[in-house]
Amino acid sequence: MGGGEGKSRKRRSSPSSGEEDERERKKRRDKKESRRSGRDGRGSDEEEERRRRKKKHGDRGKDKERDSKERRSKEKEKSKRKDKDADIKEISKDDYFAKNNEFATWLKEEKGKYFSDLSSESARDIFLKFVKQWNKGKLPSQYYVGITTGPRSAHNWNIKKA
Repeated sequence: MGGGEGKSRKRRSSPSSGEEDERERKKRRDKKESRRSGRDGRGSDEEEERRRRKKKHGDRGKDKERDSKERRSKEKEKSKRKDKDADIKEISKDDYFAKNNEFATWLKEEKGKYFSDLSSESARDIFLKFVKQWNKGKLPSQYYVGITTGPRSAHNWNIKKA
């Protein structure tokens, strides 16, 4: 057995030599620039640019952290709103038929439109705006109590009562 025969050679899972050379060149360049900036005060703009690039591309984790903080604050707001208006039940687009009287009244009072004048598609689109207002608790209390009938059309029916 020779000197090197007993040893098994493991392949390294490192990048190719071309990539290693590129990294080494970059390290050397960075060292030169840092020495230069230390001696004569120049190069700080380049460092600042490098930091800016690193900050722009390297701080992905901070964006996630910021998003999670925003999400938590929104959840807190929701829970506060629920505590404040415990009797308000949130609705969704699926409540289109269940909340139709409230929607038709809101449509007439807030938007100045009659339900019968809208196409089905546009009524559903506007209903989504109504849902947002409802869930934020921004509607007058009459909507949350319940409305038995809502304005349907601009037509005056002239029904005589006996």
